[in-house]
Parts: sequence; structure tokens; C-alpha cells
Amino acid sequence: MDKPESQKLAWWRLHRRLYNWVIHFAGTRHGATALFCLSFAESSFFPVPPDVLLAPLTLGAPKKWFRFALACSIASVLGGIFGFGIGMFLWDQIHPWVFEHLGAVGLTPKNFDLFQKKYDEYDFWIVFTCGFTPLPYKVCTISAGVARISFAGFLLASAISRSARFFLVAGLFGWKGEKIRPFIEKYFNWFCLAFMLALFAGFAAIKLFHK
Repeated sequence: MDKPESQKLAWWRLHRRLYNWVIHFAGTRHGATALFCLSFAESSFFPVPPDVLLAPLTLGAPKKWFRFALACSIASVLGGIFGFGIGMFLWDQIHPWVFEHLGAVGLTPKNFDLFQKKYDEYDFWIVFTCGFTPLPYKVCTISAGVARISFAGFLLASAISRSARFFLVAGLFGWKGEKIRPFIEKYFNWFCLAFMLALFAGFAAIKLFHK
């Protein structure tokens, strides 16, 4: 039974709950394992990016920043391959359910149409852009499989962009340490808003550039 509108959580509150659940792993002995699993899952369906766990793990153990970044990058690329496989082999069977239940994480017909129309010309750069920016990498991985773009190109673009992103995040947090964390906690909702604005701006830029 659906909840009344008054009882439904605002999107940023739900995202905050997911954030809190994810980040609590940073204080447990399962942090590195959770990071690997989160990074894998985010590449195909999970809404919270692995950066939110990568950062506090690095803050807690700055000397391990390279190890965390490498694990995050490998898991994300493997998750991207999984998403590619979903698009190539399972999409015809599951896309009605996905569009109905996972639209909130970017898996919508509009997004898929936008990506697939441009893959013939810009496949590498679309994958690279999604892998490095706030654009939804999960939409990219699955739609790339649906469009059957070059797997070698997809793999190369994913490996470069995801590694660049996560090594940058881990490197910065390993360098600056605890000075950054209070600021992020205090302004978390504003970061969520900025993330969404960057997401919409990215889609708008793609549309304008490829007209």
C-alpha cells in the first residue's frame, strides 16, 4: 500500500538515509569490502556513488588511499561490464520493470533514448564523460550494451574515467585529511542539490552539443 504524500520522504532525505547507511561502514572492519561492493553496484543500479564511502575510508587511513582508489576503480569497471551485459542480453526482458521501479536513479526511457542516439558517433566520449562526471554511469553502461557499442572502447573509456575520478577523490582526501569532513557533513544537502543541478546541466549540454 502506497504511503500518503505527507508521509513520503523528500528525495534529499531518502538520499541522506542511504548516505548514512553507506558511510557507517567506514567505521567498521568491513569498510573496504563495502566499498568494493558499493562501487560495483553503483555502476548498474545503486543510487549512492562510491565516493561517499571512499572519502571517509581515506580520511581514516590516509596511507591506504592508493589501495582504496584501486579497489574502487576495479569494482566500478567490473560493475560497468555487468551493466553492459544486462543491456546486451537481458534488456528486452527486464526494461518494463526497470523503467517502472528504477526511474529515480536515472533509468528512464528519455535518458536511454538520449544516450543511444549518439553512440554511433561519440561512443568513447559518452562513456568517458559519464564515468568521470555526475552523469549517471549506470544509464551509460546498460544503454551501451543495448546499443552494442564496441566493448573494447567501452572498457577503455570506463577504465580511464573511473580510475581518474576515484584516484582524484582518494588523493585529495588522503592529502587534506579531517579538515574536509566537517564541511561536507554540514553542507551535505547543498552538495546533493549541486549534484542534481550538475546532472541536469550535463544532460542539457549533451543535447545542445549534439543538435
